[in-house]
Amino acid sequence: MSAPCYEVYALKYAHHARRASENFIGGDPHDGPMPLDYFVWLVRGEGRELLVDTGFSRAMAAKRGRDHLRCPAESLRLLGADAGTMRDVVISHLHYDHVGNFELFPSATFHLQEREMRYATGRYMCSECFRGAFEAEDVVGMVRRVYQGRVRFHDGDAELFPGISLHLIGGHTMGLQVVRVATRRGWLVLASDASHFYANMEEERPFPIVWSVAEMLDGYRRMRSLAESRAHIVPGHDPLVMERYPAPCDALRGIAARLD
Repeated sequence: MSAPCYEVYALKYAHHARRASENFIGGDPHDGPMPLDYFVWLVRGEGRELLVDTGFSRAMAAKRGRDHLRCPAESLRLLGADAGTMRDVVISHLHYDHVGNFELFPSATFHLQEREMRYATGRYMCSECFRGAFEAEDVVGMVRRVYQGRVRFHDGDAELFPGISLHLIGGHTMGLQVVRVATRRGWLVLASDASHFYANMEEERPFPIVWSVAEMLDGYRRMRSLAESRAHIVPGHDPLVMERYPAPCDALRGIAARLD
């Protein structure tokens, strides 16, 4: 039997202009423009499709002052995938830009670290410095899906399918998880917000929204041990992703990048 091998796509759905000083603890002595891109990630192959994160809506973009480019479900359609029939969705963590739009996935089971739900519904949310990147309605919506039997909790590392595994990293939030995927070029790690930018992990300068700086730094090292090489770690918000990886076709340039 051949080893599993998946295609992986980054789908850009929003953008936010900001400065480098906002992207590192302690700021940046060479401050200048350093914008954020927002992605969801599609994994397909071996007879299945898997989505990592669900993004946020146009209404949430207006509330948060972000530039919304297209609904993530629309991006999926451009690759021939259907949000309405997607069976498995990994939620890396419960911040607003990773868990919105869940109503667009009525057939999905959501995969979440148990620790992340405990964090998002527990005593730390009494502090604005921790709750600021959460939206109460998103968290409540995920709780409702727990009661519908549509959330599968994971306690640490887990193999989801052959060639696809989840790994508890923490750092950015208490229960952030990354996804390791077998591809034709080796093991790829979808870091999500374990590292917003290449520079965060490569220079070991953490992003300022953080639950534990120590866990975030340990997470950089852990991801390097999981990936085929440092070049196989895909950060969660870096516009360089769209430059370093090719579009699936000319029509999807600037919309999707093929990572495998």
